[in-house]
Amino acid sequence: MDASMMAGLDGLPEEDKQKMASMIDQLQLRDSLRMYNSLVERCFVDCVDTFTRKTLQKQEETCVMRCAEKFLKHTMRVGMRFAELNQNAPTQD
Repeated sequence: MDASMMAGLDGLPEEDKQKMASMIDQLQLRDSLRMYNSLVERCFVDCVDTFTRKTLQKQEETCVMRCAEKFLKHTMRVGMRFAELNQNAPTQD
């Protein structure tokens, strides 16, 4: 968890801060696993055509690599855009 998230917890007792930090870490882990699973499922469905071999064929492997790269670039761009919008949003004080 980063410092900006902890700053919002300043008024809480230390025990509550630790509980909140643990919950936030769990949520971040869950979201990371969901993103990874989504990537694997999407690229597998889009790229793997045959099941005649244990390994991927060359064109399937190339497709999976491109798919994963696009997915990760898109995810990073969305995250950056969200951060930009979050910085420009008015704060409630």
